[in-house]
Amino acid sequence: MNRRPTLLAALSLTAAAALTLSACGSDGSSETKDNDKIAGADTGDRASASATAGTGKASGRPTIKLPSDVTYKFEWKKTGDADRDAVLSDAEQRIKAVDLAIAHQDPLDEAYRFYSDGAAAADSQKYIQEFVDHKARTTGLTRYYNENVTIKDDGTAALVYCEDQSKAFNKFLKTGKTDVTPVTKDSYVVYAGTLRKNDKGVWVTERLISQRGSAKCQP
Repeated sequence: MNRRPTLLAALSLTAAAALTLSACGSDGSSETKDNDKIAGADTGDRASASATAGTGKASGRPTIKLPSDVTYKFEWKKTGDADRDAVLSDAEQRIKAVDLAIAHQDPLDEAYRFYSDGAAAADSQKYIQEFVDHKARTTGLTRYYNENVTIKDDGTAALVYCEDQSKAFNKFLKTGKTDVTPVTKDSYVVYAGTLRKNDKGVWVTERLISQRGSAKCQP
């Protein structure tokens, strides 16, 4: 079983997404998503979880607390533009919220649905369910880099980024065993997403596709 199920990674790029990737590729930048790792833990995961980024309940946002062995390296740079920086921040929270749902073994977990809508929310639910079916969760370090975010005239945002899964693995709940897999070109994934600001002021991901082994994201 792959580190993350290839539910989203297996989706073919549509013409619109291909155009987005081409546009972002022209300046050498790209992005990654959280779409292909799985690992399992014991029932103490929630209690022993360490706090990660999140603005907390004061702003109406869900608190995101992940197991201490689930870590990230976001190399996304501040743009200096308030909307673009907010897109990057909320996309980061969605990535972590999906891993939180996997750790909770809950395909309907509140946090990821706070940051997702439409097709992206439905696909995330299926993706999380795969981990639940395999009684597994994520573990290790996932790196995100080569981001490119654009605010469009219709008010949506296009986000492309790369994900390095070379140090992230599946951990199975029943045995506690981590499935350490070798690093290949498929350890690097490119993502293209569409986000829209909702009435709460949150940039929710409405659509997300990915392509594993992309030359755009290779080290």
